[in-house]
Amino acid sequence: MLIGSAFIYLKGCMNKKIIPQDLTISVEAKNLKPHLLSLDFAFGCGMVPSDWELARQPIGTDNIAQLIFTNGIAITAEPQRIIFAQPIRNVDRLEVVIPEIARKYTNVLSNLEFEAIRINFRSYVPFEEQDSARQYITQTLLSPGTWQSVGETPPHASVELVYNLQRAPFYLKITEAALQETEEKVTPIIIFNGSFSYQVNGESNAEKLAVVHSVINNWQSDLSDYQNIINNKFLAQVAQKEQVLATNGFNPEANNLFAVSA
Repeated sequence: MLIGSAFIYLKGCMNKKIIPQDLTISVEAKNLKPHLLSLDFAFGCGMVPSDWELARQPIGTDNIAQLIFTNGIAITAEPQRIIFAQPIRNVDRLEVVIPEIARKYTNVLSNLEFEAIRINFRSYVPFEEQDSARQYITQTLLSPGTWQSVGETPPHASVELVYNLQRAPFYLKITEAALQETEEKVTPIIIFNGSFSYQVNGESNAEKLAVVHSVINNWQSDLSDYQNIINNKFLAQVAQKEQVLATNGFNPEANNLFAVSA
């Protein structure tokens, strides 16, 4: 029965908390070249502490330069773009250091003609039932229909949304995936990739640098909005359905998503 199958799916969603994975800050500049990033430069300008160790040999070509450190922090330079990335699972907000690294880099290279900056968050929600992650997209975010019966197996689905927020567009991609925890255990998950995209406007390079630093300084506001959107507009919808369908009086407690402690 439809109600029965829906209850099995929703049962797999009860009490879910979003699990943070990565924060990335991407800065775009018209005259940015990959060779502007090197280990000597990173140490010499104080962009990263001198006692950090590389996890692998640095990459340096005309098209890409990359530094990956043993603490998981990665800095990647491409033509017209540099990306700062940090794993943030079980990381206190005070230990999130890539905003400061990005500020130092852009401050040292203040003559760059900055064009855009993006603040990106990636996280996931695990599900217990094998098909519940797929059903979350195909039956909660999308309308069920005969389109789902095409082919020999259920379709894999993803959803991409664009929100026009007051300060910047917010891009959200929701994707079904699987997490290989052990050789025997594979957990179905939904990945939430969120990106706040800011244009850098100004009459001079100094004004544009000020915009870049303002965006970087407000990354925690973006994090809070990301939390609220996922918590209250996506997973809260699941909790409401659970309350309607459950017949044993169970009242799921509210989700506290993206638990990066303050």
